[in-house]
Amino acid sequence: MKEQKQNILIIGAGLCGSLLALRLGQRGYNVNVYEMRPDLRKTDISAGRSINLAFSDRGNKGMKLVGIEDKVKALCIPMHGRMLHDKKGNTVLSNYSGREHEFINSISRGDLNALLLTEAEKHPNVKIHFNKSCQSVDFEKTTALFKDYDTKTEFVEDADTIIATDGAGSALRRSYYLERKFLFSFSQDYLTHGYKELSILPAKDGGYKTFKNALHIWPRGDFMIIALPNLDGSFTVTLFLSYDEGEYNFNNLTTPERVTEFFKKEFPDALELMPNLIDDFFENPTAPLGTVKCSPWHYKGNTLLMGDSAHAIVPFYGQGMNASFEDVVVFDEVLDEGFNDWETIFKTYEQRRKKDTDAIADLAIDNFHEMKDHVGQAIFQEKRKIEMALEKNFPDAYSSKYSLVTFNEHIGYREAMLRGRAQDKAILNMLADGLISTSDDIKDILEKVKTETEAILEDDRVARMK
Repeated sequence: MKEQKQNILIIGAGLCGSLLALRLGQRGYNVNVYEMRPDLRKTDISAGRSINLAFSDRGNKGMKLVGIEDKVKALCIPMHGRMLHDKKGNTVLSNYSGREHEFINSISRGDLNALLLTEAEKHPNVKIHFNKSCQSVDFEKTTALFKDYDTKTEFVEDADTIIATDGAGSALRRSYYLERKFLFSFSQDYLTHGYKELSILPAKDGGYKTFKNALHIWPRGDFMIIALPNLDGSFTVTLFLSYDEGEYNFNNLTTPERVTEFFKKEFPDALELMPNLIDDFFENPTAPLGTVKCSPWHYKGNTLLMGDSAHAIVPFYGQGMNASFEDVVVFDEVLDEGFNDWETIFKTYEQRRKKDTDAIADLAIDNFHEMKDHVGQAIFQEKRKIEMALEKNFPDAYSSKYSLVTFNEHIGYREAMLRGRAQDKAILNMLADGLISTSDDIKDILEKVKTETEAILEDDRVARMK
């Protein structure tokens, strides 16, 4: 395909859209990007939502692809593990991996998005337009209807192909669903929990009020708070809580006294760090947590869904951004294969990618229950000690489920899920049955875990064949 003669319209200039625009610009395509929000490099548009994210190896593949790995690294704060806080304020650091070079990073969504936009605009064949909201897409004519928020007028844009990276509320996906001109499957599943962003402000000297290089978790069974560090010494704190279940929920936390009572009871050490709690709680929105799955992601050869517009997930594996960046990498690999039409490119891309995005959606739900509850249980902590020892002593022979998903970017999410779940089941079963313990010889544990894992995987293979 003669790339420089192709005109591509991208809907959405978020993280996925800006990376895609940058890469397609590098490849020589003519790219126009339309974004409904103002330019975040000129206006603060965070509005109390997702100002920092967990950045890891799969996402970094995208940065390597476009040659900005070092620029992104400068925005990162390494987080080597989960710092668990109990109700008495006691803490324990649970590393993400037994291999010292494996860790995740806290990164500002806005700073990373701004960098990607700036890099994309360095290419004269890439144009980014702000304050332009997509109203609908005519996927048969390959046109999109936009509303200009500045002039209050509507206009139509056409292109050789349209790629929607406009998130969970995608206008293109909505057009697919409403037009009903082809068979389109769509599901949107919400958790009973929502989230609200809070903050721990920097210390008076500009430093951090608690340990910097960890993802802090206050697990409380049915709810939790987490905190990720920012470069300015602050932490972004997120409360995950049911809307209407339990003694405390979003629907009954309606007064400053009630909110303070809740935090004093459940998160006393966090409350000491958050004199701004009440202001944050009542100023910032409460948002839902949902999973979007759909198929197909494309219509013939002229429109395609990518990133959250195709597969929005809940944030509990820290893989939403990383999965979207990996989308761009996989799409780029398909482009390299030399197909001469968009329909074949889109079909090949979806066939290669969808099973993995379905898997990370399911894994994110798993990790929600793990983070709010399981991490505080004794048997889970024993499992993590064994996994850390296995990774440390046999770095080439064993990777935990978390490591397979987060640090083994050469395998897909589905493969990581199947093997990781089997390993978890093997270790937990043997711990419960007294067949292994943290005091056993680590080499013997490895052999038992490998044998039991393979048996579980074989059972799973047989079950899927039936």
